Amino acid sequence: MKIEDELKSTVDYNKSTRVVLNLMYTQNVIADSFNEIIKPYDISGEQYNVLRILRGQKGHPANMCIIQERMLARTSNTTRLVDKLLLKNLVTRNVCPENRRKIEVLITQKGLDLLTELDPKVKEHEESFSKNLNEEELIQLNTLLEKYRTKIN
Repeated sequence: MKIEDELKSTVDYNKSTRVVLNLMYTQNVIADSFNEIIKPYDISGEQYNVLRILRGQKGHPANMCIIQERMLARTSNTTRLVDKLLLKNLVTRNVCPENRRKIEVLITQKGLDLLTELDPKVKEHEESFSKNLNEEELIQLNTLLEKYRTKIN
């Protein structure tokens, strides 16, 4: 469905505006669907992202800086997210023995188990949005999105 129809708009958008509106609308559709998956687990999308980052560390601790630079939404308050995950026993937080100013965060077994349970649901979610596209179109879409977000100043 065209973005104008989705937004019930009578405005004739230029191509650049249509792309931005399509991206923003699509991101919201994907996020709303994803939030329905994680809602029963009492975690937010940002908390899920932190857990995914920590799992990717393969047992090695991550400091707040590492987590922050790998976040999808870099404006997230990483300390607050880690604090909430800590209260749910999904992560541990310790002072680095070599540098007492550095905080190390590790995912717990409970956090790993949660991600293992969510993995097939998240995979199904991701694939449900790809069903209308063939392999070549998916590659092309990724290439175009990567090209689109690269600003030329």
